[in-house]
Amino acid sequence: MPALHDFTTWEPLLTLLRAEYGGRAAAGTGHMTGSISSTGWRLKVLPRDEQFLARAAAPVQRALVEAGVREAMFAADVSRDGRTVLHVFGTSPAMESRSGLRIPSPGTLVLVEDAVAEPWRRRPEPVPGAVPAPSADPALLERTLRERLPDAVGATEEEIAAAEERLGVALPEELRALYRATRVSPVGPDGSGDWEADFAEQQAAESAVGCELGSLDSLFIADATLRPCPWRYAAVEAAVTPPDAAVQGLAGSPGWIAFGSNGGDHFAVDLTPGPGGHLGQVILIGHEENIGAELYGDSLTELVLNRFESGAPEGHAVRQARATVRIGERPDPADLVSSAHPDLEVVEILRRSGAPLSLAPVVGLPRLRTLTAHPGTLADPLEIAGLTGLEYLGIGPDEWRVLLDAGAVPKGLSAVSVEVRGDEHPLTVVDVANDLLALWDRPPIARTSIEGHLPHPGVSGS
Repeated sequence: MPALHDFTTWEPLLTLLRAEYGGRAAAGTGHMTGSISSTGWRLKVLPRDEQFLARAAAPVQRALVEAGVREAMFAADVSRDGRTVLHVFGTSPAMESRSGLRIPSPGTLVLVEDAVAEPWRRRPEPVPGAVPAPSADPALLERTLRERLPDAVGATEEEIAAAEERLGVALPEELRALYRATRVSPVGPDGSGDWEADFAEQQAAESAVGCELGSLDSLFIADATLRPCPWRYAAVEAAVTPPDAAVQGLAGSPGWIAFGSNGGDHFAVDLTPGPGGHLGQVILIGHEENIGAELYGDSLTELVLNRFESGAPEGHAVRQARATVRIGERPDPADLVSSAHPDLEVVEILRRSGAPLSLAPVVGLPRLRTLTAHPGTLADPLEIAGLTGLEYLGIGPDEWRVLLDAGAVPKGLSAVSVEVRGDEHPLTVVDVANDLLALWDRPPIARTSIEGHLPHPGVSGS
């Protein structure tokens, strides 16, 4: 990648940034840092003239495309006489997306390949006493739909059996009754080839049922893979099901059979209800939520009879109240002493005023699996060694260095992050990240240093 690692490729951008950084960079007391991709950039100091910036960044963006590199983080140390050392950082297969993160963070590092956060591994709890709702009536459901769709072609028992074999689960009687009344041909290349007829059939089925009904062949299991979530966000979620909940608080379930939508969210028949639910109830899986689903109706029969008009998501209590704690928000009534209980899974310590916190109150908690702490908020980073159940840890580079030097990095971690304030030098952050990756024998973040010379700052920027 000679062009990407050629100082002249970066010179227009660095010259512009040096002028914008002003005295700090010119006097050699600061470093210029940011990241750039083929489609945009994130810079600590943003030049006022965006068109001028676009022209200056263009050579770097072309070099990224030529090298097949998605994004590069950089840092430049400029001395008073213009001598410059540019550090260009690559990526590692262990890095997740850095979208929205502070520079110079490398983002989440996945130490165990293909690992996912605990809520995405959570399986539904069995509810042996669960039965269909009194309103469930497959015969009435099928009769109603045949009356509303007298010309519809229903699925055969063989086609229903084939769908069950594909899904690996027996369809509940209500869902079987629905597709015996109308099989719903998929519109487009996979359908019958008669686009207008297929579309008309779908429109008729939607009117009869009350939601956008998928074809028998498009039924799918809404398990946790339906909601892929980066570790940084998944690790601070908690899959909690209150004792009276109608729906289990899961990322997904092998018992959620999705059959329709409202244009964005999925309707599913629930074969793994919560303690307060019914077998075969209809739930709404929100596309903006990572965990859980809402009860939409006790039965498919009930909803179809009313064309889904009376269905409305059941409000739910705050499921994560005891499982997660965020310290440092305003107002900040939370503290570790009052929050320490056996159900606690996630501790987030945000930027805060006051003395650094001791982790002693949460040492030994059986379910604690995630800790994130803004740099400088921990009194003694070595207390982390007592949190033996951690699978995700996000702390500052100084705190990581304490653990690394002491050989006290928790062995059970699956993913980590190096939290930054924004003033850290990328070299420091990447060195810590690479030391962590080395402990798990993961590919390091590549780093190349290039020397060059920048003209005296005097560029107007326009």
